[in-house]
Amino acid sequence: MTMIKALLTELEKEAQTTRKMLERIPDAKFQWQPHTKSMTLLNLATHIAELPGWITTTLTTDELDLAEVPYVAPVLNSTEELMTLFEDKLKEGKSQLEEANEERFNDTWILREGNQVYSSDTKAEVLRMVYCQIVHHRAQLGVYLRLLDVPIPGSYGPSADEVSF
Repeated sequence: MTMIKALLTELEKEAQTTRKMLERIPDAKFQWQPHTKSMTLLNLATHIAELPGWITTTLTTDELDLAEVPYVAPVLNSTEELMTLFEDKLKEGKSQLEEANEERFNDTWILREGNQVYSSDTKAEVLRMVYCQIVHHRAQLGVYLRLLDVPIPGSYGPSADEVSF
């Protein structure tokens, strides 16, 4: 199996779980946050929905300079809009992976803000980090949903909300 095929397979499996998590977010709780230092539910969910778009950024550029391209969050007013954002970014990321040249996976990709370099890794390493970020932030979302008493879907098997004890 090629690295691209493996990444596409994993992306689809993680997307199935991510969909189940995102679709459970109650619109009325978008501004809720568990702590003042935590992101709001909407900010966290938006970040998760946008992460597959980092596949495109990684594969089509050699760096992202946040001083030149500052982040602007999309305006989302419903879980339906959040799901549309996720599906669009997922489709875009898959398309870029399908067209990718594996030989370029060893090229360096840099994340910076002006002269401040946050990371300098191979594109392959950045792609793996993107996948890890999806799982990491999805786990955070699970905690948020648990605290809001929203049933949690299983990720790699059934959740406590899906089995009887």
